[in-house]
Amino acid sequence: MGAVEIETPHGLARAHLQLGAEPRGVVILGHGAGGGVTAPDLVAVSKAAQDEGIGVVLVEQPYRVAGRRSPAPAAQLDGAWTAVVDHLRGRQLAALRLVAGGRSSGARVACRTAAATGAVGVLCLAFPLRPPRRSGDAPSRIDELDSVSVPTLVIQGERDPFGIPPAADHRVVVQVRGDHSLRSDQAGVSSAARGWLVEIFDSG
Repeated sequence: MGAVEIETPHGLARAHLQLGAEPRGVVILGHGAGGGVTAPDLVAVSKAAQDEGIGVVLVEQPYRVAGRRSPAPAAQLDGAWTAVVDHLRGRQLAALRLVAGGRSSGARVACRTAAATGAVGVLCLAFPLRPPRRSGDAPSRIDELDSVSVPTLVIQGERDPFGIPPAADHRVVVQVRGDHSLRSDQAGVSSAARGWLVEIFDSG
């Protein structure tokens, strides 16, 4: 269906819609802090979802649409994300169940806004648990994951320098070969995401 530009309180965002015919649900994914929606893990998840009749929306944050690489503050990222979801829920995604997710920074946004967007699940690719190359007292971001009350899948490279989040109630953690980029095991990423997404949407 192509790309649509959406006004948010923090600038123009862009949503790439790959919904297919009569999707049984949709997964909406955000990019990492310095990357874009063509990251290999996002592409792998998108294809896996579409192969199962699940629609996909890939969202570019306003700072990326404007050509900047440095990410906006968390509050602006969250505000822009929820504005995009609200816009699409009133139009292309009306009546569809929604899984929210993304890679790295995008995963954090999806976690923080899961309740606000009405997501039935959260899919985290390379969740950045703790800043790398810091002392042992570097702050953990586990509270962002723990705040999610709906089923959550975390797909993490086994050598991710940001660490490996623990599994918990409502949270499955799958380790695949590779590091934070999740480039090394696209088949593993695809398989984990496919099985979990099918389970989420079949449960509805």
